[in-house]
Amino acid sequence: MDEEVLDKAVYLYLKKKGFTQTEQIFQQEQQNKNNKNSTSSITATDVSLSDPDLAKQILVFSQSESIPTLYHDGYSKLRSWTYSSLDLYKHELLRVLYPVFIHCFMDLIAKSHLQEARAFFNTYREDHEMMHSRDLTKLEGVLSPSHLEEMEFAHTLRQSKVNIKICQYSYDLLLQYLHKTQSITMLGIINEHIDFQVSPGQPSSISDDAEAFSLVGSGQDAANLINQKEIHWGLLEDSLEDRLDKAGGLLSDSEKTEGEGKEGELDENKKKSTEGGKQGGPLKKLKKDKVVGGAGKAARGEGEKSTAAPRVKPELTLPTISTDVEHSILEDLRNRVQLNNSTLPSVSFYTFINTHNGLNCSSISHDGSLVAGGFSDSSLKVWDMAKLGRMGSSVLQGENDENTHGSNNGKRCYTLYQGHSGPVYSASFSPFGDFLLSSSSDSTIRLWSTKLNANVVCYKGHNYPVWDVQFSPLGHYFASASHDRTARIWSMDRIQPLRILAGHLSDVDCVQWHMNCNYVATGSSDKTVRLWDVQTGECIRIFIGHRSMILSLAMSPDGRYMASGDEDGSIMMWDVSNGRCVTPLVGHTSCVWSLAFSCEGSLLASGSADSTVKLWDVNTSAKAPKTEDNKSGNTNTNRLRSLKTLTTKSTPVYALRFSRRNLLFAAGALSTNV
Repeated sequence: MDEEVLDKAVYLYLKKKGFTQTEQIFQQEQQNKNNKNSTSSITATDVSLSDPDLAKQILVFSQSESIPTLYHDGYSKLRSWTYSSLDLYKHELLRVLYPVFIHCFMDLIAKSHLQEARAFFNTYREDHEMMHSRDLTKLEGVLSPSHLEEMEFAHTLRQSKVNIKICQYSYDLLLQYLHKTQSITMLGIINEHIDFQVSPGQPSSISDDAEAFSLVGSGQDAANLINQKEIHWGLLEDSLEDRLDKAGGLLSDSEKTEGEGKEGELDENKKKSTEGGKQGGPLKKLKKDKVVGGAGKAARGEGEKSTAAPRVKPELTLPTISTDVEHSILEDLRNRVQLNNSTLPSVSFYTFINTHNGLNCSSISHDGSLVAGGFSDSSLKVWDMAKLGRMGSSVLQGENDENTHGSNNGKRCYTLYQGHSGPVYSASFSPFGDFLLSSSSDSTIRLWSTKLNANVVCYKGHNYPVWDVQFSPLGHYFASASHDRTARIWSMDRIQPLRILAGHLSDVDCVQWHMNCNYVATGSSDKTVRLWDVQTGECIRIFIGHRSMILSLAMSPDGRYMASGDEDGSIMMWDVSNGRCVTPLVGHTSCVWSLAFSCEGSLLASGSADSTVKLWDVNTSAKAPKTEDNKSGNTNTNRLRSLKTLTTKSTPVYALRFSRRNLLFAAGALSTNV
């Protein structure tokens, strides 16, 4: 029997490889062998079995030849069955195909079936191109078994498990299919690399696909342990808001309306320096409606979330605030408009034109009086809105000409800051507008004085381009994020970093301070967000759930929630206290470049490369999951509540900022390619 198995294995191999002559000779030998007498058969058998190692090698080789067919046929049948399933369950079952596909491909590479693996990859790649194009581009570079270990992304996939949310019916259907067809290869991959989170009841809606699939590495247990660490997410003791509350600080409705009117007049001057002539009418009407609609006591209940937040002591030595600045801030707080889902903010949009695709970043001061732009030619330009209004210019000019349009007596309508030797990727105004930070591909961070219009300090510490830099909410301290996979904490009076925050597996793309200045959040190309303790430099939270690189972060005013936006246009709201996702906010069709919470925390604004600004209802989004745990997928649209979408003509949104009085500022560069 052993001899027959060996003969069959050799015959199949010769036939598969196309060795026709050798195959015919082998068949003739087999026939001659069968015609011999029994004694010679016994002798031949003894000879064939005299080398068991050779026989074993032939059998193993024969089995290995059929491996690519097992993977190809197994996946092809699973794919056909999934696509022919009932529509009710199909979108859940389709979630299984992608992890099975990538692990079939990597298993074939690991077993050295390189040509078959490449053919398999190219055959079924289009099925997953829309949702996982970036991952597929990386996997395309895996050309040998050694690449699976050397390439960080492939190695992570091999060591990871995928979490897939699926209902009980879909789960039972899948198991029934695998057992009925005896798809041992597919069953092995699913068992080894997929964790199913099975829920009772009907399948979830298709809109939940973004959150139903998540790649979890082998360090998930470690992440869970980290997320159990204690965190004090409240606000600082004896803040200006506390003093205002103790003084009975909020004005009456009539006083607030008067104060809002003053801000409206100031804003009208600023609007003259924007592109938005067409938007001016609706914006004025929106402001009027907001004032008439009651910005006071009716909305005050939602606006007092930050008041109810716990108070914590600062871990850093905080800077002192001058009396004049303190009075100015208190005046803004007294005249703040309380926003909610029926009282939306006025928006002032600053549009850069003639930038020739050279604008990399933009930043707006807290009162909207200064707007900065960082450019690819290593320059940093700052526009003073008050001066620009007096000069009569209608737009922000980004071109490099000496005499720009709208200037007087040949003078530029902006202040030019030069010092970087590479493209400027980020800019950040201090809370009081007297300083400006910029970061560049030259790996440095520069501090500029907006009063002296000069470079004050050059901070060197990163080894690669610095993608983002942000002042702390109280100034003096700032954080930076770099291509060198680290974030760093700095103070204005020291040229060396105070803390180095290391732990991300790829570029740190964005950074954001917690409201109490005790923590810093970082978003990375490794698709995770981390929260760090500024005092110890220790990672105390890891937020896992995004499917692409994180580009923007925002902290709620009470410090309880954090929002993060990614390259695919998804936004996730996180609970800082436990590290869990409260709700995803789906609506943008391109990169989310900027996020900002309103001052009382009831609204979230998001700016995207799809040339829109969206306003989200934070209160609904934060509360909805508690009431939806046992409901069907039809109610999911309620928690993804977008209050309003503000579209620009053709201007991707680079920056967003709520003023202390809750006026929303936005900035972007007019694009002819959108």
